[in-house]
Amino acid sequence: MARMRVVQVARPNAELEIVERDIPEPPRGHVRIKVQACGICHSDMFTVTGARPGIEYPRVPGHEVVGVIDALGEDVPEWQPGTRVGVGWYGGHCGHCASCRRGDFLTCVRGRVAGLSYDGGYAEYMIAPFEALAAIPETLVAEEAAPLLCAGITTYNALRHSGARAGDLVAILGVGGLGHLAVQFAAKMGFKTVAIARGTEKEAFAKKLGAHVYIDSTAQNAAEALAQLGGAKVILATVTNAKTMSAAVGGLAIGGKLVVVGASPDPIEVSPLALIGGRRSIVGWPSGTAADSEDTLRFSALAEIRPMIETFPLTKAAEAYAHMMSGKARFRAVLIP
Repeated sequence: MARMRVVQVARPNAELEIVERDIPEPPRGHVRIKVQACGICHSDMFTVTGARPGIEYPRVPGHEVVGVIDALGEDVPEWQPGTRVGVGWYGGHCGHCASCRRGDFLTCVRGRVAGLSYDGGYAEYMIAPFEALAAIPETLVAEEAAPLLCAGITTYNALRHSGARAGDLVAILGVGGLGHLAVQFAAKMGFKTVAIARGTEKEAFAKKLGAHVYIDSTAQNAAEALAQLGGAKVILATVTNAKTMSAAVGGLAIGGKLVVVGASPDPIEVSPLALIGGRRSIVGWPSGTAADSEDTLRFSALAEIRPMIETFPLTKAAEAYAHMMSGKARFRAVLIP
C-alpha cells in the first residue's frame, strides 16, 4: 500500500514527530486531499497540549489546509477529483442539534475541527468531509491561500458582520498574524482604518497595508487618541491580551462595538457605566463556514489582499511550530509538504 508522511502529536505535550502511515481511502461523504500547503495557527496548540477535551491521539494538527481533491468517497455531491479546495477551522457539523436546525452550523454543539476532531493538514494527504470544503480561486497560490482559511476568514467575517459601514472609523487593535490581514480587509472595505500597535517601527508597515491613521500605544493612550478622532464605530481586537482589550473600550463612539477575535483565557474588565452611557457593546466572533471561507478567498483575490508568510518544509514542522509560538513569525508560518 502507498505510504505518506504526516506530522503527529503522539500524546498531549509530546514533541511533533514525522512518521509514515498508509495513505487512507476516503469513507462515505468524505474526500481525500493531496495537501499543497498548511498554515500553522496558534490554535494548533489545542492539539499539541491537549487543552481541548476529547482529542484522540495520535493526532495530526492543521486546519489551514489547501490542496487538490485526490479521491472521492461514496455520496460526495458536486466535488470532483482535481479540484483545488481548502479546509479551515470549520470542519463539519452534525446537522441535528439546535444550532444546526437553525442553519447556524458554525456553533454546532458537535462541530468538528480539522486537526482536533480528525487528522489535519500537517501531512501529505488528509481526509475531510465534503461539507468542510471551500473552492480556491485560481489566482491564489496555495501557501498564500492557507492562512486565509483561519486568520483571513476570522477577520474578514468579523468585519463584514460588525455593523460598520463604508466611511465609518474602524480600529484594528494589533498588527500581527490576524491584525495585518484585518487592516487590509478594513481598508479595502471602505472603512477609515486606524491601526493600533506598539512602537513607531510599525507605522510605515501599517500604512503600507492600508491604514489611514496609526496609533502607537506605547507613546499615547490609544482610547483617548481614538476619542479625539471621534470614536470608533468598531474596534476589532486581534491581540490576545485582555488588559489591552479592556483599555480600548474608552475609544468607542456612541453605539460603538468592541469585536473580539483574539483568544485569551483572561477576563475583559469594563465598567458597566462605560457601556450603558454610550450604548457600547462587546461581542465575540468565531471564524465561519466553508461558504464564508469561499467569500473570504474571493474577496482577497478581488482586492489583492495577501498574508505575509514564512514557509517551511514538512520535515521542519516542529521548528516552524516553535517559531510561531515564540511570536517571531512574520506573520504566518506555512508548511509545504
